[in-house]
Amino acid sequence: MAITLSERAAQELKTLLEESGYQNAGLRVWVAGGGCSGLQYQMAIDDAEPEETDLVFESHGVRIYVDSLSIRYMDGSCIDYVEDMFGGGFKIDNPNAVNTCGCGSSFQTDDELGMPGCCGGGCCCG
Repeated sequence: MAITLSERAAQELKTLLEESGYQNAGLRVWVAGGGCSGLQYQMAIDDAEPEETDLVFESHGVRIYVDSLSIRYMDGSCIDYVEDMFGGGFKIDNPNAVNTCGCGSSFQTDDELGMPGCCGGGCCCG
């Protein structure tokens, strides 16, 4: 089980952490219900001690915290940082996602196929 960062994502996170003044923080990632496809990625800087049920990974010098439920949906994912003409942001490449919405922020796994999203089609989570 693991979640990893690309070198580019790790560098961007290190810069964010340094500029924010966090000393021992990491990236917390989790999955929440919502979005067009039923599940949405969430991310936040977390400087608290990990919960007893958290899994902790380290990738390119950055700690990643994920709860034991979310890892079911995100195991094997790689978080990248991409820039395009609209700006930059983190993008998650999730091998468990079998369906995604147009904007890429929500997804379905085999377990959720056939379950309706928030609007039944089209991208409404942007």
